[in-house]
Amino acid sequence: MKPRYWYALATLSILFVVLIGLPHLQAGQIANGYKVLGAIRQGNLTVFPVVASISHPTEELLTLDEGLRSGEVVVTESGSIRPLMRRRPGPHVIYPGGGAQVNQLVLVNNSKRPLILLAGEIVTGGRQDRVIGKDRLVPAESDPIDLGVFCVEPGRWVGTTAKFGTMSGALAAPSVRAKAMADKDQEKVWAEVRRNQAAIAGAMPSAAPETVEVGSTTSYARVMDNKAVQKQVDSIAAPIESSYRGLMKQLRDRKAVGVVVAVNGELIWADVFASTELLQKYWPKLVRSYAAEAMTTPGNTGAPDEKAAQAFLENMQGRHEVSETEPGLYRHTEITGESFKAFELTSLLPKMEFDVHIAKMAE
Repeated sequence: MKPRYWYALATLSILFVVLIGLPHLQAGQIANGYKVLGAIRQGNLTVFPVVASISHPTEELLTLDEGLRSGEVVVTESGSIRPLMRRRPGPHVIYPGGGAQVNQLVLVNNSKRPLILLAGEIVTGGRQDRVIGKDRLVPAESDPIDLGVFCVEPGRWVGTTAKFGTMSGALAAPSVRAKAMADKDQEKVWAEVRRNQAAIAGAMPSAAPETVEVGSTTSYARVMDNKAVQKQVDSIAAPIESSYRGLMKQLRDRKAVGVVVAVNGELIWADVFASTELLQKYWPKLVRSYAAEAMTTPGNTGAPDEKAAQAFLENMQGRHEVSETEPGLYRHTEITGESFKAFELTSLLPKMEFDVHIAKMAE
């Protein structure tokens, strides 16, 4: 072989090794070309829009809100599982047994579309309200699955209704999401729920009836659904939601897919989706969760610049990585890096093999 061919082969080999050596999330970001844009600010909350060079088709994905609203998705306590079975238990179908349990709910997707679940989504009802602990995909017309949840209503274990719904208008605040996603510890989730409730009560007029109501319930969902709390959250969220919605229309050709979030001048979170359409479905809930975080952590109104937000998004160099795979369905990857954790949900469905959602939190 002539020398120039040896040189070309050696160059390609080196490039291949370098690419293989890149962390999974970082390689995905390079492929999608994520770029942080100028900040949108309201009070102590700052949101940086994220655009991508590539957008993926996500119209087949069903969200939990859509599924519960249509009745195609059913969530129940584990003790009510038998009527939901599609076929007899076999070696590949495992049904949780026993009665209702704190960290277990059962979900069935009766839709002909695959279902996406996001960590931080709250389901209300049953014996207590719960928060979903990790991102995942559920196949169309699924058998019952263990939803994998944490309680966000310490103190109640009495059924109010067998029907489960979703918390109206928001996901759990990032600090609560983090305890479920990263710590995976029920006691820490409860502690963060109590901290959030106390902070919210402290931010409201002491004599207001709504403040008494906030202080008298252990339900995170009821606190966030309180009209006075919603009014304060909306005062932060609404201007940002409106600004970004307008920006998404302007940036449709640039593929707006996510945000980097800062509170009190500190970068705390990022949510990035596979498409503008999927972001739009979650945006009203996401922005209110960020606003709730800002409300419970009052402080200065400083903000980082675009360069810092871009660096936060791009830094996915991890020292430890754990992956869980459901063959042919999804892969969930957790990366622990220097002062951060990142979570990637990758679809393995036919013709949908791409990153569906990436979440990153500062630690």
